[in-house]
Parts: sequence; C-alpha cells; structure tokens
Amino acid sequence: MNVAASKRVALITGAGSGIGKAIALRLAGDNIAVAALGHTPEETATTVDEIRARGGDALALNADIRHEADMREAVEELIGKFGRLDVVVANAGINGVWAPVEDLKPQEWDETIATNLRGTYLTLHFCVPHLKAAGGGAIVVVSSINGTRTFTTPGATAYSATKAAQVAMVKQLALELGKHRIRVNAVCPGAIETNISDNTSQRGRDEAAVPVKWPEGDIPLTEGKPGEPEDVADVVCFLVSDAARHVTGSPVWVDGGQGLLR
Repeated sequence: MNVAASKRVALITGAGSGIGKAIALRLAGDNIAVAALGHTPEETATTVDEIRARGGDALALNADIRHEADMREAVEELIGKFGRLDVVVANAGINGVWAPVEDLKPQEWDETIATNLRGTYLTLHFCVPHLKAAGGGAIVVVSSINGTRTFTTPGATAYSATKAAQVAMVKQLALELGKHRIRVNAVCPGAIETNISDNTSQRGRDEAAVPVKWPEGDIPLTEGKPGEPEDVADVVCFLVSDAARHVTGSPVWVDGGQGLLR
C-alpha cells in the first residue's frame, strides 16, 4: 500500500547497523517512510522492527549493492510498496583490505572498488529515475575523511580511492541533476563507533604507516573519543531536509576536527 502523498520516502543502504541504522531511525523519526536495505536479513529486520515499534513506516530490503539484479529488484520492491522515492542515502561500504600497495592483491582491490564505488553507482543508477518522477529529491553519499582530507591510514589505498571518487561523483551529479531539483551531497565521517572493523583486514601496517602519535588523541573536539553514528545521522537529516534546500555538491566532514589535525 502506498504511503500518503505528503509523506516522503527514503532508501538507506547499509541500514542494518552502525551509521546506516542511525540514519534510518533518525529519518523515520522525522516522519519519513524508510526502506532499509542491507545484505544481512536479520540486521535489516531489526532496524525495521525498531522503526515500526516507534510508529514509523518501514520496509526491509535484502540486496548486495554490488549486483545489478539485486539492486534493480530492491528498488522495484520499494516503489511497489511506497509508490515513490524522495531521499537516497548511499551508505553501504566496506573498509576492505588495508595493505602496502605491492602486497595488496588485485582481487582485494576489486572487492573494495566493487562494493564502495560500483555499489554507489548502482544505487543511484536505479534510484535517480524515481527521484526525477517525484519532481526532485535529495541524495547523500557517505564518504570518509580518508581520501578527502587525510591520507595517513596505513595501506588504505583502495579505500581512499573509493572515498575520493564518491565525492567526485557527488560534485559531478550535483550539476547533472540540479535541473531536476535533485540535490546531491556527501558526508565524510572520521572515527565513528561502529562495527565496520569487522570487514577490515590489515597487513603490513608498520611498513605502510607514518609514525605519528598525538598525546591527547587525534580528535581535537572530543580529546580523542570517536564520534557516534547519531552524529552523522543528524547531519544527513539536515542535508535531506528543506533547511538545506540551497546546498548541493558539498562534502561535509563529520570528524571532530580529526582530518584537520592529520
């Protein structure tokens, strides 16, 4: 059953945990219907259950963002359920393998590129036609301080490349889609308390690292304490709201000053 014509609909990828889950809950709290997409059904279902328990509208979508057929079917299911799409948050991604470039295997490079970059492309590829049909909308891509402000994470060549490319996509698409009243922005988190380390593999750290240590921690605003997923979610909520109606093509760093120190 379609939602009321006045209610906006958002797709959030990687919505089963961490930043994506926090964004899904935050947008649902603003009376936006949420399609929570993830590749772990149990986690995605938990996000949807929490939204519904708070009185919100939500749909669980299970898909691998790297796969064209998965993303096509997921967006079709969303439109079949809600009838429209107004907001897209391309959040899903992995750290992948961090290793010295001569040790980083081609298949490891390819996996990071496929997830973070192809996955972002496929998300937007299938969603943009529906944003156009709605008469406009907002896209937020979750990038990182890596590759945009900082380049000191040991061995993170593939990861940093994808995050820099995401910001380039945002700027390119802000111009391409502006005439359709679609705004495109990025958030670039620094250290955030999430479980993304579960999909990180690191080798040769000492070989790739630049030996620098900050006695008071490397996040000036919080004396080294990482941010929370909600810190990112609040910025995303602003960027997709009418309060940001004249903001497009902009990366916003949510890092407590971490990227400036590095």
